[in-house]
Amino acid sequence: MKNKILSITITLCSLLAWNCTDLEEERLDESEFGGQAETISGALAPAYGYVSWTWRHTNYYGLQLIPSDEAILPYRGGTDWFDGGKFLAAHAHTITPSNDLVGDAWNELTTNISRTLAAIEVLTPLADEGNTEAVGALYEMKALRAYLNMLMLDSWGVVLKKESSDELSEVLKAQDAIDYIESELLSVVDVINTDKGPGRISQATVWGFLARLHLNAAVYRDPYGSPSFTNEDMNSVITYTDNIINSGAFSLSPEYFDLFSDENSINPELIFALDQRGVLRREHSRWAYWSIAGSMFPRPEYTSADGTDGPAVTSDFYQTWVDAYGTVDPAEADARFYQKNTVIPDAQLLDFEGRVQEVATETEDSYYCIEPTEFEMDRGILRGIQWGPRKGDDGAFLTCDGGVRIYPVVQRKGNGPDRDVGYVNHTENVNFTNEGSLHNTGFRSSKYQFSRTSPNGNNFSSVDLVLMRLAEIYLMRAEAKLRNGDAAGALADVNLVRASRTARPDQTPEALASLDLESMFRERGFELYWEGFRRGDQIRFGKYEDAWTDKTDTDVNHRLFPIPQSAVDAASGIDGFLEQNQGY
Repeated sequence: MKNKILSITITLCSLLAWNCTDLEEERLDESEFGGQAETISGALAPAYGYVSWTWRHTNYYGLQLIPSDEAILPYRGGTDWFDGGKFLAAHAHTITPSNDLVGDAWNELTTNISRTLAAIEVLTPLADEGNTEAVGALYEMKALRAYLNMLMLDSWGVVLKKESSDELSEVLKAQDAIDYIESELLSVVDVINTDKGPGRISQATVWGFLARLHLNAAVYRDPYGSPSFTNEDMNSVITYTDNIINSGAFSLSPEYFDLFSDENSINPELIFALDQRGVLRREHSRWAYWSIAGSMFPRPEYTSADGTDGPAVTSDFYQTWVDAYGTVDPAEADARFYQKNTVIPDAQLLDFEGRVQEVATETEDSYYCIEPTEFEMDRGILRGIQWGPRKGDDGAFLTCDGGVRIYPVVQRKGNGPDRDVGYVNHTENVNFTNEGSLHNTGFRSSKYQFSRTSPNGNNFSSVDLVLMRLAEIYLMRAEAKLRNGDAAGALADVNLVRASRTARPDQTPEALASLDLESMFRERGFELYWEGFRRGDQIRFGKYEDAWTDKTDTDVNHRLFPIPQSAVDAASGIDGFLEQNQGY
């Protein structure tokens, strides 16, 4: 799919008849749709395009990431990211119905669902008239609505069924919700397109949704109890993942980080992604910059492309890598953990990095020179002192013959004791204490590339937001096999994924000798970290009530989030319609 900028303004009311919004969106390329091109693309684009806003870092993505053991976002230096305490509460599992992270995630997700309904209402009469392009687009919107409702079910335990904008939604839970989502997906799976790129929902995408639904069905049926995984569900997972794998349409990427880099839309591992192509203004470079040091400028072509010193990797999650690889540094053992791109050419500079901690001890030669477009920051989990361009007093990058100077990055974000005198030195320990919440604390996730097409690190990225890829499919099949007693088959799938990352052979992870549920959980963490899966994985594997970093809560009621108080209040006049989740 090719996008082009063509702004339209639409007015939509949310699924429950409150929270109306006026928003500008981008439209799809109309050349795909024949005589009704403008109508069809105009229906699709607002629904597809809003997925970016749903998965924004301070909306649904943050709501999945921060409550898990993958990430923590402290009150940085007592100056940044407090935001009313919503991120502290999310990590500690002390969220209340008035928490803005919950409210924003709910509002954006329900708005996104309402956009699929609006599209369905436009496309249905065209499809009924026999317009084949409208028929295909209609199937995509039904599948997208089912996917978004599955996100609702995963986080709040409810599905909002609505077939007409004039009707009140029907609230479904547990098996009723599972049955509805499954029926929606099954209604399109055999007729939806099989030839669209990852920016559009295809048959393979729907198979993947169905596999996810059955993998988590035991949790969705009884979100507060111990999941009872049935052979029937696991067999369904195996069937749907087999369909994708055996189709031959996808293959695993030899370079892991190519999956999250510019022009990843052509990567054969991607099944479903937010299609950006460098033309969407409101998109998700936020997944690239949120965790990165605020003093780091990954694109020396642009002085405004920087990080935000947001969430860090918890020491607990980092230790899962250390435990797995023992005396071998995980950066050396596993290509998914780290990719070194900042190659420092001078051995003296390397010595300098190891022995100098204060800017005052620098020499006039404490840098190397590189073309701005050739600089690429390291990727993966970042530890220790970072290297990057540095600005002078005039706000411009310091230059050298033919390029920019690359120094150890000076800590200039916040007002801590290391400001302007120390380097950005990411430490393992990060927590809610004053010392543990300084701007430098915590290893950082740099999974997504700062796109070369973005002028500011915020907009017009050419890195598609990955929502489903083949490795996840193999890991779902492996887990289903393992839960059905086929440990050998599960091990083969996991090792196939590990062995596929061959672009840097010295870091290709070695095959595992055996597999159990504990190592299966760990392997999903290694492959899918910071992609929005960890919270659900922890619940499914019975680990969400464990303690980590500054989280000690053990209340099973907190597996689901509270329904925002604003939503409950708005429905208060309809008896029994939308009730608060238990425990809140």
